[in-house]
Amino acid sequence: MFENTHFPKAEKFWYLGEIMEWKEPTIHVMSHALHYGTSVFEGIRAYNTKKGPVIFRLQEHMDRFMHSASVLHMDVPYSKEEITDIILLVMKENKLEKAYIRPLLFYSYGNLGLVPKHSKVELIVAAWEWGAYLGEAAKRGTRVNIVPWRRIHHSQFDQKAKLGGLYVLSTLTGVLARNKGYDEAVYLNLEGNIAEGPGENIFIIKDGVLKTNDMSESILEGITRTTVLKLASDIGLECRVSPITKQDFFQADEAFFTGTAAEIASIVHVTDDSDPADEGKEYTIGTGKVGNITKKIQNFYLEVVRGQHDAYADWLTHVYKK
Repeated sequence: MFENTHFPKAEKFWYLGEIMEWKEPTIHVMSHALHYGTSVFEGIRAYNTKKGPVIFRLQEHMDRFMHSASVLHMDVPYSKEEITDIILLVMKENKLEKAYIRPLLFYSYGNLGLVPKHSKVELIVAAWEWGAYLGEAAKRGTRVNIVPWRRIHHSQFDQKAKLGGLYVLSTLTGVLARNKGYDEAVYLNLEGNIAEGPGENIFIIKDGVLKTNDMSESILEGITRTTVLKLASDIGLECRVSPITKQDFFQADEAFFTGTAAEIASIVHVTDDSDPADEGKEYTIGTGKVGNITKKIQNFYLEVVRGQHDAYADWLTHVYKK
């Protein structure tokens, strides 16, 4: 029996063509993905609006979900449209007005060789009510630690894909940063530039210019990242996409994380522990408080995802269609 203590309002999930009770999962312990991380997933958010709950940029998430599956050579037994319908069904079955949604495709029970040639691809869709990933730290500004381990290089795999097994590095560094008293970790890439957080892209602001990096800097091209670039441009901010050096990061006027789970979270303090041989140096970003431009982008983003700007209505999928 599994309690939903850390999954508020989660009562049911979808698996093997059925809506199942949250407390009684039925996945075999020898499932391939459990041992080797052979899964792909998405993190998607739904928000409450005056017209009822909406799912933000669901089509883009579905496109990436299916691309990730193709990278792992999965024969997916469902179409994007079918998975979309399942997501809507799970929202309704749990009576959720706002939610974090997790679709997961994985190689299940069959064989335990590294190549899952006898393991079927199965789908799970779950949803629950989950606040901002970084919690209270996102409101006051996060304190981050640049960890000594480098981000997996963009030449090693298709970084447009969200592959389950690769996130073990995110778990390791996330735990490391928190054990040292920080809110989150930050990676450098093999070139020594700023890459991203364990589950977030990074933006900086200098002299009124918004800047982020791209996939050549060993990042996942996040959907929230592309959203922020569009919104910032629409409100008249100059935006640049180019490498971010450590000095760019340390000398920024403002900095923030973006991600579906984290949404937009300011970064106000950095400790550089990227070289284990050196004592970590500390830096304050800007004034050490959440910056005005960050607040402006953050507020605009939250208005958009909650359906307050008709210009972005195409990004919203209504759970209860008229």
